[in-house]
Amino acid sequence: MKIHQLRYVHEVAKSKLNISAAAEALHTSQPGVSKQIQLLEDELGLQIFQRNGKRLVGVTEPGEIVISLAQRIMREMESIKRVGDEFANVETGTLTIATTHTQARYKLPAAVKAFIEMHPEVKLNIHQGSPAQVAEQIVSGEADVGIATESISSFEEILCLPCYQWNRCVVAPHGHPLLKEADLTLAKIAKYPIVTYDYAFTGATLVSRVFHDAGIEPNVVLTAIDADVIKTYVSLGMGIGLVAQMAYDTNRDSNLAMLDVSHLFPPSTTYLGVRKDAFLRSYMMDFMQLLAPAHSKKDIQRALKL
Repeated sequence: MKIHQLRYVHEVAKSKLNISAAAEALHTSQPGVSKQIQLLEDELGLQIFQRNGKRLVGVTEPGEIVISLAQRIMREMESIKRVGDEFANVETGTLTIATTHTQARYKLPAAVKAFIEMHPEVKLNIHQGSPAQVAEQIVSGEADVGIATESISSFEEILCLPCYQWNRCVVAPHGHPLLKEADLTLAKIAKYPIVTYDYAFTGATLVSRVFHDAGIEPNVVLTAIDADVIKTYVSLGMGIGLVAQMAYDTNRDSNLAMLDVSHLFPPSTTYLGVRKDAFLRSYMMDFMQLLAPAHSKKDIQRALKL
């Protein structure tokens, strides 16, 4: 059994059984990948993948176990490599951040700017997605650090540190009837078509629950993962927008008026998430501290039991 065979198995599973895509990611040939996987299966005396001719169509029961163990080995190898890099190449490296659009657009820029000034030799990658996708990237090791709302805290493999809390606001075109309301309520908001975040987002799920508990059915006509998209459709007159307060800027969004609705909804917490078994390089913890200064490096190390 060879390490590169396990790497091939891991990459094929990651590529959804597409050997060509896996070979491209591994910078090798498709026949080479197929041959090494076959050699590993022969050595183990079992099939990892189900086949239809030469095409992979599924994963066998023992194959699921092998793939899980191969993924763990790949993560451990990456951690070992990071230990070497931490002491041999202190100033260089890569930091991959997975986060939602709202966090990337409105909360990260200041921290990213400060981080680049601190570590100019570190390459920074930002992946955007839903909180569930953020969590999946942390668990798989694709991302070093994840930033998203409460949903990532439900994954047992992820260590979550509270970063900050946020709430919501309503945005509407100037002159909209809702802007004249002195006492804003859920019932008054529900009288109008609503454009808000996709229901895969924890924030939107929380909003749905608040309306449900109040016995009110909101008229949600459009959902999106991007606050800028939501504001664009509000500007077109499709409805009022329900977005994070951080997504509204007085100057940039001067075509829209804003109403604070934090009294109607409980706050949401944004978390920093990392794998519990990950080895974090110093610059990774520097980035985490920029976003959550309340957590010292010692706090993070203690939480990870380093």
